[in-house]
Amino acid sequence: MSEFTASSVLEFIAEESVEYVDFRFTDLKGLEHHLTVPAHQVDEDVFEEGKMFDGSSFQGWKGVEDSDMILMPDPKTARIDPFYNRKTLMLYCDIVEPSTLQHYQRDPRSIAKLAQNYLISTGIADTAFFGPENEFFVFENVSYSTQMGNVGYVVDVEEAPWNSDQMEQNLAHRGGVKGGYSPLAPIDRLHELRSEMCEMIEALGIPTEVHHHEVAVGQCEIGVKFNTLVAKADETQLLKYAIKNTAHQYGKTATFMPKPIHGDNGSGMHVHISLMKDGKNLFTGEGYAGLSDTALYFIGGVIKHAHALNAFTNPSTNSYKRLVPHYEAPVMLAYSAKNRSASIRIPYINNPKARRIEVRFPDSTANPYLAFTALLMAGLDGIQNKIHPGEAMDKDLYDLPKEVQQDIPQVCFSLKEALDALDADRAFLKQGNVFNDDFIDAYINLKMKEHEYVNLIPHPAEFELYYAI
Repeated sequence: MSEFTASSVLEFIAEESVEYVDFRFTDLKGLEHHLTVPAHQVDEDVFEEGKMFDGSSFQGWKGVEDSDMILMPDPKTARIDPFYNRKTLMLYCDIVEPSTLQHYQRDPRSIAKLAQNYLISTGIADTAFFGPENEFFVFENVSYSTQMGNVGYVVDVEEAPWNSDQMEQNLAHRGGVKGGYSPLAPIDRLHELRSEMCEMIEALGIPTEVHHHEVAVGQCEIGVKFNTLVAKADETQLLKYAIKNTAHQYGKTATFMPKPIHGDNGSGMHVHISLMKDGKNLFTGEGYAGLSDTALYFIGGVIKHAHALNAFTNPSTNSYKRLVPHYEAPVMLAYSAKNRSASIRIPYINNPKARRIEVRFPDSTANPYLAFTALLMAGLDGIQNKIHPGEAMDKDLYDLPKEVQQDIPQVCFSLKEALDALDADRAFLKQGNVFNDDFIDAYINLKMKEHEYVNLIPHPAEFELYYAI
């Protein structure tokens, strides 16, 4: 829907009898919010002056003493929300400082726009394409507690092996632990739900390409088309919105939490990336797996800055429950063609024009605006400084001898480690004033509170290990 302008949005509202307009924006953590106004309140001034809101109500943003901010709608993002009963048009917004009318330096979407502009200013490329694969879980029931005398959680999904001994309404067909990849029904009990999710995603203007059951119990994936950085971050938020709300309508619950089930695979967000200039794919070349030197240097930058990147690409304490060996989790910072045990994979393709890399360690707790931007900045640093990633690793990295594994760098293994790495390695993010110290410090402070909160709560496994000692 990129043909929309402010005037054509207003015409669309009138012609389609739109009743409400939803202004949407994303906070530091990646959670979406919205303000809804009657359509008759939206005129040309709204697209020029924006909509005021209170920024003090969001973690990591302004205090009450300086709380006013402006939502500036982007007309190119206009689309009808298929979930509301009343006809509602949604608009994604940038956040603007009232005093300067410049972008708010802690607004994730504005930061992603700065990254796109910086890319062009380098002369390296004019377009960066991103194609995330957002895996997710669908459950029947989830309950949890962090009360003083009651800490724990219960997850239930109909197809789970732990339900195989139920005596009532048990139809038996189950994939088992790590046995859920792409089975037919009746083992795959989520096919119809995923198809309906695809319909809703398409209704939001995002072309879908494939859907299937993933490896773990209740785990799914819906593949969608790639797009440019900001547009793809918008679409990632829309995809999550559509999946969660469709599941809710079916009486189920969907989560993008990386590791909700102990002992089975976790969910990732594998991110496909390529750079273009004047319509030419800069990652296509004569090197390893058909890659150019530009692509190899981009990989080198991602590997060099991977620990700092983890703070954005894996920004939850739960992220590091997934990043452990033997659950198809890419913990080794190496690259390889086709090898899914490497953290960066070069997918096999028939058409060299579609050459790309796939960064496999991110997950969907990431704020997509920040994660995609950070990955781009790391890759550009690799290109600018000709950081070669070394030789490719085509062996199964999960089964290497320990003495060999010790020579291969690995991702962070805790959120605190990632935040400490970001604190120490931030210069590449500040190039072109894309990120700044104020934002990075605020982000670290916000995320460190999550680490401290989780670290203070006794874990059920600690009762198992230590109660009787």
